Amino acid sequence: MAATLSATIFPTPLKTNTPKNQTFTPIFPNPSPNRNLTFSLTSNHGFRFSPSKTHFVLSAVSGSPGIESPMADGDVPNLLETVKVFDLNGNGIPISDLWKDRKAVVAFARHFGCVFCRKRADYLASKKDLLDEAGVALVLIGPGNIDQARAFSEQTKFKGEVYADPNHSSYEALRFVSGVLTTFTPKAGLKIIQLYMEGYRQDWELSFQKDTVSRGGWQQGGIIVAGPGKTNISYIHRDKEAGDDPDIEEILAACRS
Repeated sequence: MAATLSATIFPTPLKTNTPKNQTFTPIFPNPSPNRNLTFSLTSNHGFRFSPSKTHFVLSAVSGSPGIESPMADGDVPNLLETVKVFDLNGNGIPISDLWKDRKAVVAFARHFGCVFCRKRADYLASKKDLLDEAGVALVLIGPGNIDQARAFSEQTKFKGEVYADPNHSSYEALRFVSGVLTTFTPKAGLKIIQLYMEGYRQDWELSFQKDTVSRGGWQQGGIIVAGPGKTNISYIHRDKEAGDDPDIEEILAACRS
């Protein structure tokens, strides 16, 4: 089985320790939004991206390479206390104000051009009626600038609120994982094929903007359920790899708790 897709390659230098059960051979060209890359499945269930003269290969024996933070989450509310996000009008808002007086499902995108995040927006918005009935707000935050957030909102017609975190401060406070080995995995590769078949597309213009490229594009996101109350965070899901959506029933159960 093979499919031709596109994949983002960024120029940020990589420093990774490859697990014993994985092989990773990167050779990076100068990136271009117009570069075409071929995506194909290999017989050992790994996958390969290969443009005409450049390739990188990742294969894995089992499991996602993402790593959950070994640290306790008790200090997360305190770390978030100083984090500020920006609405589509450019107004700065303390992130905890998003759930201070209400319960909210807050999704954190990888970046505003990400194809996985467009699926996540629809995945959560499909339950918007249930969330509204329960008085739970739906929020999406992305690491990027306000213009990127506006473009994402306009393109996806997301039914919830959209905010930008240009400093990635919320991602650092929540200890979301980042790295090339959490981005290019066999499972993520299969999901890309599925999403493209469903009609989803990466926005390459947003993906190659400075705010995304300068941070490498390897950031993963997550989902939290929080509020009411600034320090009341009842659920945290950290994506272990790109496209790692939790079971929607987990999120709904946290909303009912």
